[in-house]
Amino acid sequence: MDWTRYHFRSLWALPAPPAAVFEALERAEDYPRWWRQVREVNRIDDTTGVIRIRSLLPYDMTITAREARRDPAAGVLEIAMSGDLDGWARWTITVDGTGSLARYEQVVEVHKPLLRRFAVPGRPVFRANHWLMMRAGRRGLAGHLEAV
Repeated sequence: MDWTRYHFRSLWALPAPPAAVFEALERAEDYPRWWRQVREVNRIDDTTGVIRIRSLLPYDMTITAREARRDPAAGVLEIAMSGDLDGWARWTITVDGTGSLARYEQVVEVHKPLLRRFAVPGRPVFRANHWLMMRAGRRGLAGHLEAV
């Protein structure tokens, strides 16, 4: 097993139609407004940006995200990532009753030296840190969608 490789999945039930969720998620530069762990997003061009994140643990991670797929009809947003994390992440948004279900999947390899050094003993803590970040993101996006 490669202890520096992670596969994350999250499901977010949200109180808005898929088109509104897709629109919010495709505007990554707005994430810091509603997702406190996304500290900053700086666009490089129309399809690439640099993102700095920090969750509960006292370290920042910086990634360069490049749009790999943007399909509003299918409700799919996918990015390729490089930097402290190398891999991909994908949102798939579908109808769920009167709202939406946003499925998040991420497969990454960690390159940040500190996280690589503590890969084996820290793995449960790193996974919990990600879970807390995703929980906060769902809450933040739900509040953002209700406010607009």
